Amino acid sequence: MELNENADIDTSQVEDQRGSGGGGGGGFGGLPIPIGGGGIVGLIITVVLLVAGGYFGVNQLGGGGSADNSNIQQECADKSAAKTKLDCRNVLYINSIQAFWKQAEPQYFGKQYQPAKTVLFANRVSTGCGAADSGTGPFYCPADDRVYIDLTFYQLLAQQLGAPGEFAQPYVLAHEYGHHIQDLVGTEAKMRRAQQSASSEAEQNLLSVKLELQADCYAGVWANHATETKTSSGQPIFKSITDQDIQEGLDTAKQIGDDTLQQRSGQQINPAEFTHGTSADRQKWFKRGFDSGNPVEACDTFAAGAVKPGD
Repeated sequence: MELNENADIDTSQVEDQRGSGGGGGGGFGGLPIPIGGGGIVGLIITVVLLVAGGYFGVNQLGGGGSADNSNIQQECADKSAAKTKLDCRNVLYINSIQAFWKQAEPQYFGKQYQPAKTVLFANRVSTGCGAADSGTGPFYCPADDRVYIDLTFYQLLAQQLGAPGEFAQPYVLAHEYGHHIQDLVGTEAKMRRAQQSASSEAEQNLLSVKLELQADCYAGVWANHATETKTSSGQPIFKSITDQDIQEGLDTAKQIGDDTLQQRSGQQINPAEFTHGTSADRQKWFKRGFDSGNPVEACDTFAAGAVKPGD
């Protein structure tokens, strides 16, 4: 994966709250994670439930703050140096993802794309879906149309979950923006209504799995088109995306599958508790999206028989 050193970095697509929130205390591997049960088991349970998720419910943790983009604007103004900086690279990933969907949503869904900012936070943050902390993992909040991420999550992904590849980062972000597309086209709301009328928790969880796998598929669709995305001035954002990059995305999908995380935590694998899908299915749907490049033809996880209990 090679970024274009001439690409302008549009920091207006993020809200930098890293200098404004309160925080500190506890954690695992430098992350202030609410471990409920202690050790790696509690950590993995947290990630099973919340990493790369959709709607995040209220969690009374406090925190939050206002955005101040002055530091990141200055940091990312040097385009050649910005490629070496984690936050600037992630802004470029966000720029690429949104540039793609700005063109793709009208083309495939007949709707105008509404941009969503990504909030960069440290330790904890207030959102339209309640308060969250770093242990929540990256998530999308449909109540305020924001993606939230503490960039130290990538340390956990690499050091504790076995997904160190660079392409893990845009994969995670593209998954969250997949939830934004679901929100814009009405899929997320339809799924929530179906959950309310579901007859069992297992049925509710299966609906969640379908939503998550579709977001994985949308991430793959973006990856297919990533080298076509451009800045507002017409500069390509990526010079190349390689087979190795896609493999890193697949490796990340494998490491955050429900069955893998349950097994890693020492739990018995229980398909009824899956909320995001198995490792195999997360890989399958990301690859389907990438191979097709068409979110309508490739990504209908809600079609009859597309995703079965235990997948």
